[in-house]
This record gives sequence, C-alpha cells and structure tokens, in this order.
Amino acid sequence: MTGKIVKGIAGFYYVCGEDGIIYECKARGIFRNRKIKPLAGDNVEISVLSTEPPEGNIERILERKNALIRPAVVNIDQALVVFAARDPEPNLNLLDRFLVMLYRAEIPVTIAFNKADLVDGEYIGRYRKIYEPAGYRVMSVSTYEEQGIDEIRLLMRGKTTALAGPSGVGKSSLTNLLMPEANMETGGISEKIRRGKHTTRHSELFCIDRDTYMLDTPGFSSMYVDGMELNELKDCFPEFGPFEEECRFPGCVHIGEKVCGVKRAVSEGKISRSRYDNYRLFYEEQKDKRRY
Repeated sequence: MTGKIVKGIAGFYYVCGEDGIIYECKARGIFRNRKIKPLAGDNVEISVLSTEPPEGNIERILERKNALIRPAVVNIDQALVVFAARDPEPNLNLLDRFLVMLYRAEIPVTIAFNKADLVDGEYIGRYRKIYEPAGYRVMSVSTYEEQGIDEIRLLMRGKTTALAGPSGVGKSSLTNLLMPEANMETGGISEKIRRGKHTTRHSELFCIDRDTYMLDTPGFSSMYVDGMELNELKDCFPEFGPFEEECRFPGCVHIGEKVCGVKRAVSEGKISRSRYDNYRLFYEEQKDKRRY
C-alpha cells in the first residue's frame, strides 16, 4: 500500500494510507544503514501488519521532488505565506526572507494578507504592487468574516501546502476554518500521535481532504538557505530579471555597479524599493556569513 508520512515521533512514523487510515509504522533498518531518514511529506510504500490497531512497516521511500531543511519536510507542492494586513503591520523584511527560502527550494508561493476587514482594498493594493510584479499571487483574506476562505480551499485542493508566517497573523484561525472535523481522519488517534508532544515540536501534515494536505510547523520563522553563493541571491528576486540586460557587466549583483539596469528600475519605480533594500540587506548578511 502507498501512503504519505504525516508525522514522525521517536522512531514511529504515521502514514496516511491510500485507504484514508493512519498507520503507525516503523522504518526498516535498511534506511538507517543507508543514512536515509523518513520525513514528513515522504510518499512511501508500506506493508500492513495489523488493521486493529492500524500498524505497518515502511518498505520504500519514493523519490522526493523537493526538500526543506528547516523545517525538515519534503514534497511540498506550494506554500501559502500568511501575514496580517494590520495588527500587526506586515514585516516585509521577514516576508521577503520566506520568499527567498521558498524560491530557493523551487516551491511556488501565494501570499495571503489576513485581517482584510481592518483595512480597505486600496491598502492591500499597495502590497499587490510590490509582489505581483515579482510573480507572486496576492490574496485578501479575513478569517473573521470568512472572506477568501473558499478561494484558499480551491487553491489547496489536491496539493500539499505549507502554511508559513509569523505569530499573531491568524494562521490558527485559518487552520480551524480549513479543517472542519468531518474531514479529519486522525481524530480517533490524536492522543496516540501526540504522545511525544512534550518534546520539541515536529513538522506535521494534516489531511484536510482526499490528496489534500496542509503542513503545520513551528519551523518557518527565519530565512535558512543552505549553500547559496552570493551571486545566486539576486536570482531569488524574479522581478530583477527583465532589467538585467541593461547592466553593463555580466554577473552584475546590483549593489555597487554604476551602470545597472536593476538599480535604474528601482529609481524609476519599476521595482519596489522595499524589495531592493531587503535584497541589499540579505546580500550583506550572506557576505558576512561567508567571512566568518
């Protein structure tokens, strides 16, 4: 039987099988010998040992299409990055850090500004002007008024979605709206799955519908990019691309060069000043890391 690992705790892996049942599984020793660790999001083949209670062994881990290091999770189809439109005001520096990390992992992103009931459409329009030219879809959401929730359900259907964003922006309220009890297959064994909750929290996938999963994790709190070269950071800002042909030198990093198409586009308002300022800040941070 095939299935997806939704959580791993203390050597036990909880696999949502193709029959919709959650199986508590152990991984075969061959994975340990090969230094392969099963992760939340892994698509696996299992052998069923018992149906009452549901137990099995993980026999094979299927090929991974992508992986995040922090949090440790694989096979993410897309990310929904949630920030509040107000209360608190959006921290665009942190938002851009999320976007860099996810772009690097080749994970498509939709940005949702929650608490839209506290602002007018023109207010969210300011953020559309910043992020839509970079290729990101921007949604206006209100969990209080349940605005945009059906649109998010449609976006998530049939995919594994990572929910990211800082605390206080309404992620918990959004999660509660997206996961009505009727669709939760894991309710009967919730205590069993959470027997390790006194330890460090782990990445966890929730099945919200058939073939539709949402990743709930505490790990999305800062930018973590492994092995990025300094000249690769600019590629994580897609809106720079169309203006790079106007740069005088090949490989221009758009910082100190005098003739630079990207810097000109910023001065002419064609690229967001906040995006460019954050790019410069990240560049200096990465530069300092390499120095030490």
